[in-house]
Amino acid sequence: MADNINFSVEKGELVAIIGVNGIGKSTLLRTLGNVQSKISGSILLNNHPLEKLSNLALATEISVVLTEPIASKNLTVIELVSLGRQPYTNWIGTLSEKDKQKIKSAMEMVDLTQLQHKKCYELSDGQLQKVMIARALSQDTSIILMDEPTSHLDLYHKVQILKLLQNIAHKTKKTILFTTHEIEIAIQLCDKILILEHGKSSFGEPCELIINKNFDNLFPSDTITFDGSTGAFRVNK
Repeated sequence: MADNINFSVEKGELVAIIGVNGIGKSTLLRTLGNVQSKISGSILLNNHPLEKLSNLALATEISVVLTEPIASKNLTVIELVSLGRQPYTNWIGTLSEKDKQKIKSAMEMVDLTQLQHKKCYELSDGQLQKVMIARALSQDTSIILMDEPTSHLDLYHKVQILKLLQNIAHKTKKTILFTTHEIEIAIQLCDKILILEHGKSSFGEPCELIINKNFDNLFPSDTITFDGSTGAFRVNK
């Protein structure tokens, strides 16, 4: 597991968390979303300790998209996206006009309007991931946390989803923090990257991390080496 993790993120930034399997990427993300308790240290949201915030306050500030399958793929797209408004609806879940507008805007931003009445089981993996992003957007939080948003997607759809997240972060000024194994794509699209390693972590803009050779020791050098001039990894044959 990684330790000595220290970083901060700002509004409108797309930030990737990378590292080898088992280093603690998903654990860190779940901790940041208060899905599980922190092991040590402190997490501040707008200078307030995360654990001091109520569940309702957290739900209006942080939306979390994990890798667990959705509860029911029998829901339509618009029904699933509407679940993002739960922190704001009354006890019987009645949607106000404001709620409906947030849902409509979220689906428009990820280009789902034409699919809104389709059942989720009818969607491709890429389309379903867009639905999950739209649900997080409809929650209208300042921070969106996503665990492996491009898993099970081909290269084209990986890039499409990450470019969509980049556009959302920059356009809406929301902070989007996600875990990923797509390091080369993250280097090209992210504003900041957090590299988790045993005993240390590195954080900064991709070009800064390349200059400081922070990617060079991410994997065993006898198998994989990082080429700073191209921002790509090379397999040693």
